[in-house]
Amino acid sequence: MRTFQRSVAVTLAATTIAAIAACSPPEKESASASSSAATATSAADLGGMDALVAAAKKEGQLNVIALPPDWANYGEIIKAFGDKYGIKVNSAQPDASSQDEINAANQLKGQDKAPDVFDLGGSVASANTALFAPYKVSTWADVPDSLKDANGTWTNDYGGYMSIGYDSAKVPAPAGVADLLKPEYKSKVALNGDPTQAGSAFGAVQMAALATGGSADDIASGVDFFGKLKKAGNFLPVDPTPATVESGQTPVVFDWDYLNVAQAAKVKTWKTVVPNGAVLGSYYVQAISKDAPHPAAARLWQEFLYSDEGQNLWLKGGARPVRAEAMQKAGTIDKTAYDALPKIEGTPVIPTEAQNTKAKETLSASWAKTIG
Repeated sequence: MRTFQRSVAVTLAATTIAAIAACSPPEKESASASSSAATATSAADLGGMDALVAAAKKEGQLNVIALPPDWANYGEIIKAFGDKYGIKVNSAQPDASSQDEINAANQLKGQDKAPDVFDLGGSVASANTALFAPYKVSTWADVPDSLKDANGTWTNDYGGYMSIGYDSAKVPAPAGVADLLKPEYKSKVALNGDPTQAGSAFGAVQMAALATGGSADDIASGVDFFGKLKKAGNFLPVDPTPATVESGQTPVVFDWDYLNVAQAAKVKTWKTVVPNGAVLGSYYVQAISKDAPHPAAARLWQEFLYSDEGQNLWLKGGARPVRAEAMQKAGTIDKTAYDALPKIEGTPVIPTEAQNTKAKETLSASWAKTIG
């Protein structure tokens, strides 16, 4: 799954919307709050955070999908949310792609098992905004305008840079993308998913395009690179996981820097490089399903993710939270974790939605023919 842009300073402000009067008997009030949550565009629509928390606890559950526990620290995030609010988090298909999230929402629509929330790569998110419910968290003003939809339909959440991870005990250090075509990398280079469906794999093709004379939207040279990688016998058609990295099955992996860096916790010889001249950054996209079976819990989950606590938990996982700059100014960021982020050389390229759309068209037309 998964699609970062550097944050810019935004002045913290409160979003206020008229609160709904609470005049029903207790049981009806709770049911009404949960029902109202499906159309609430802020906590204020439900009467404030306390009312949102009460409605979410009444629902008692939250369905998430495609959130590996070792991806951006989601394992700890899920546990922290569940422990804090006493809500059971049902985590389905942790290794699924962004497109799998959308497919599940469509296939399970109207069922209790349908996803409540999405965490998507930018290209998949931009193609499926009709499935999202607008919602603005209480820290909405901290998120730069360029990293959110003005109506709250989607919001960028955390990001990183595309990188090459490698086991230094098994392969030489690659100075750049082109080095991976050398014989030393025979049957050793893996891509995290199918780029037509998975955000991290999509970013890898964009990075390869930058390294081979293309751009974030003109990615033909990036697709060609992977075609050459396959022809050389270096492309390994295995989706990498912590298990494949630890076993040595996937000694070279294209992935976001926070995911590659995390592998070093178990594989001490695992190194991560962001090639100079091919620095591609991207954020993932957070959204609520308009058909969420637990609409209050879905909105409370968003509030938690964009709180200082949630943002610092992403940061603990090596990802760059979207509110980082505002939290730095407020003194609420985990400075040790922030200072430990990988250093980047060169000017980052941050794809726009239009560039991602154009790049996706190229992938749809040529990836299968090139890779087979």
